[in-house]
Amino acid sequence: MERRHGRLPTTEELRIWRDFVETTERLRSELASRLQGDSGLSTGDYAVLLALQEAEGHQLRSSELAAAVGWERSRLSHHLGRMERRGLIRRVECATDNRGAEVVLTAEGAQGFRRATLPHLKAVRELFVDPLTAQQLAAAGEIAEALRGRLDAPGTDSPGAS
Repeated sequence: MERRHGRLPTTEELRIWRDFVETTERLRSELASRLQGDSGLSTGDYAVLLALQEAEGHQLRSSELAAAVGWERSRLSHHLGRMERRGLIRRVECATDNRGAEVVLTAEGAQGFRRATLPHLKAVRELFVDPLTAQQLAAAGEIAEALRGRLDAPGTDSPGAS
């Protein structure tokens, strides 16, 4: 695969980039709207509930949860406060370290997650999977993997990293 570091994107590359960004934003917006309408959960709520549902004992330390959903701890803390007021999660002192907190999935949160999952997965199928051929879906996976690999590479976060 040819690499062209240091050059600006061509007109065609910029067109593809804009199509990619605009389409993924429309897709995310539609999925978020449907999730909210079907279940009353935001995409942030769903991400937190999914991480807790998959965690051993349905609980995680705040720092682990922040890493799992890819958020800064301050953003997570504010969001958890809203979720806690709605009864979806609760925060308890960490049994092994009293400096930290554990986030625990409540029965109401688990029920909300279960209620949201089937409609959400159907929307993912309808809006993302079904419009693509098997080859396009495989290519989308390869593209996501390549982009994630680049973003996860050491030095990517620093200014001027190529």
